[in-house]
This record gives sequence, structure tokens and C-alpha cells, in this order.
Amino acid sequence: MTLDERAEKPVAIVTGANGVIGKAIAAGIARAGFAVVMVCRDEKRAEAALKGARRASGSSDLRFELADLSRRESVFALAARWQGRLDVLVNNAAIAPRRRTETPEGIEMQFATNVLGYLWMMRAFEAVLRRSAPARVVNVASYWAGDLDLSDLQFQRRHYDNDQAYRQSKQANRMLTVAFAQRWRGLGITVNSCHPGDANSTLSNALGFGGSETPEHAAATPVWLATEPSLRDVSGQYFANCRTARCVFAADTKSIAELDAICAKY
Repeated sequence: MTLDERAEKPVAIVTGANGVIGKAIAAGIARAGFAVVMVCRDEKRAEAALKGARRASGSSDLRFELADLSRRESVFALAARWQGRLDVLVNNAAIAPRRRTETPEGIEMQFATNVLGYLWMMRAFEAVLRRSAPARVVNVASYWAGDLDLSDLQFQRRHYDNDQAYRQSKQANRMLTVAFAQRWRGLGITVNSCHPGDANSTLSNALGFGGSETPEHAAATPVWLATEPSLRDVSGQYFANCRTARCVFAADTKSIAELDAICAKY
């Protein structure tokens, strides 16, 4: 049964939904007939984003939940209070602080949000996704990926550079997508990653560039991955511009396994 054939309206979560691209992803998925839950960290920004997404989508079937994706406790608390089904999880929340900071637990902030936040959301909602199968996870990564150092994921040894830390986090997203696709094979949950496109945003400005695309264009690939019926059984792939793209990190099975094991300890 495809998502659009179900009697009950499918449900999607979009993290980082108060950002420029996140809000466009939420609106696009809502236009496709989903009930959408926008996960944000700040209530005022969440309220503004919700109004914008409702206006852009023409749908009133959106709401927000508050959670800090850099904090494991906050993520699992969100999952604990969740009720009902979950057909699609879009991991989109990302930051690129110019200075190295840490969470109260002592985890470097960009690693905690951009990498562990994705992993914690997948772990916390695994049981719900399994009950809702067929279900999907879309990990918003980037073509701007690389510089992964498995011995220094938190920039404790290296000089912290927010661009390098961001590239590392996006490589990790793509690699952990492969790990979870393998782990969940046969369970009815697919996991794919994508480059969303380049829109002018707080994140892009923090990395020192603007953006050449509209938020809607930048959101097109994650929205397509979340809603396209023909992709129901596709898993472990990397996409750009609504088509599969070669991922140079996917074949490094040794590093994928090592990264997965390291992140699982958090």
C-alpha cells in the first residue's frame, strides 16, 4: 500500500522547520496531503514558521513541537510524548556556529546537532516508524561534505573551523544513512540522504555564502523523497536534483561501521 492509498492521512516530522529550507520542506509535504509536525527549538520562531508554512501550503494541518536536537534527553522526550503514526521523518536541523561551543553534556555543538541529532531522532522514533511501515527517513545532507576525522569528531585536537565542521557533519549524515538503511532492511523503513539545494539562510550566511535558489527549489528534493510513491522501496541512496547521485563515501564500509559504532555510544 502506498502512502497516498491509505485511508488515514499520513504524518511527517520535519526537524529544523523554522529555518528557510525546513519551513519550505514542511509546506511542500503539507501540500502533498500530509499532516506535518514542525520540530523547532524556539517557541516564538516556531510560531512564526508555522504561520508561514500554513500560508505557503494552503493547509491548516500543520503544528509544531519543541525540542532541542543537540540534547539527547530532549529528543527522547519528544518521542515519549508522541501519539499515533509517523510515516516520514525528515532530519533537517543543522547549525554552523563560528566558534566552538559545547552542549551542557560537553558535546561539541555542531556534532551534537547535525550528526547526533539525526541519529537520536532515528533511534527515538524507530518503534513508531516500524509500527507505521512502510515508512521513510530523509536525511538532509549536502554535496558540501568531507573532512571527516574519526579520531577527532568534536574538534578537540584540530583547530575548530565551522566550515570544516559542517562538511564533516554532512559526510557523517551520508554515511550514517547507509548504516541505518542496512540496519533497517526488511523492516519497512527506508533511509535516504540528499543535497537540498542552495538557498540564502542563516546557515549559509554562517558558512560565508548566500544562496542562488529559492527556498521552494532548495526543498524540492527532500519533499520528493518524502512523498513520491515510486520511492517506497528505495533505501541507502544519496540524491540531488530529484535523482540519484554518486556518493563517494558510501563504499567505505569500514569507516561507516566505525562512525556508526562511535555515534552509538552517545
